[in-house]
Amino acid sequence: MAYGSMTMEERLKEHIKEYSLENLLDLSLVKACFEDISKVLGIELLLTQRHGETAVEVGNFAGFEPDVVNDPGRKLRVFNRTIGHLYVKMDQASDQELAERIVEHMMLQYEALACDHYRYRETAIYADELEEAVEQEAYRIKRGEHEDALTGLLNKTYMKGRLLEMQETAPAAVICANINDWKFVYDHFGNEESDRLIKTVAGLIRKEAKEEYLIGRVDGDVFEIVIPTPEDGEAEAFCDRIQQACTNYEDPYLAPSLAIGLVYRTNVEESFDKCYSDAEYEMCYNKLDVKHADGYKERLEHGLK
Repeated sequence: MAYGSMTMEERLKEHIKEYSLENLLDLSLVKACFEDISKVLGIELLLTQRHGETAVEVGNFAGFEPDVVNDPGRKLRVFNRTIGHLYVKMDQASDQELAERIVEHMMLQYEALACDHYRYRETAIYADELEEAVEQEAYRIKRGEHEDALTGLLNKTYMKGRLLEMQETAPAAVICANINDWKFVYDHFGNEESDRLIKTVAGLIRKEAKEEYLIGRVDGDVFEIVIPTPEDGEAEAFCDRIQQACTNYEDPYLAPSLAIGLVYRTNVEESFDKCYSDAEYEMCYNKLDVKHADGYKERLEHGLK
């Protein structure tokens, strides 16, 4: 589980289930140790994974099938979870009592090493996840300073600030775009669908825009778009494209539609606020044309059927 979903202690108890012996011990060193102990003490050793699969074998265990449930041998445990089983044949031991002590001490040492390695690995992973979470939160906060939470477009405050920085930019096309009959969707389909309508329209606008366009959601269902130094016909073509994109959008409930007003800021003495007010005025005229167009009402109400 990711950072923040559980405490570190809970994490250590839970994640050990995902580890096998080779994740926590150097099995080549374990085998070398087993071989030396076998030569000195005359014992045979078999280390298995938690479910009985062979991990390290020194000696003859042909025909032996580990039963980790009924005969678990010596359990190798990490954070109260069994990660392995050790089976020892003492038949040929020169000193069984000494062999028992050495095997017991060896298992305690392996458990300590495995615990330390496990804690180190999980702590490192946890630290990486924490660092990533901090970076994501910082990015989210930074974005939240200038992005509209619903659409990801510029918010009204940040949009105003950007326009103040563009006082010397002229000509510029200033566009006011308003979603037609947003309240119809809210009244008939509820808040979730009306929010989805806003997000859908925002996405269509963004898709048709160039990178240098400023696009902000400045009111509930109202967008302001500024095109700095547009080419001849560029702004008109953009307005046509986003209106057509709305018309072409197919959905069981939504029928996106935009009323658009466009004016030009032709010199640096004009304020963007005055231009936007004029664009809003033009938008109101366009709204009447769009809503009285043939088929508009039928398309708007298709989701009611």
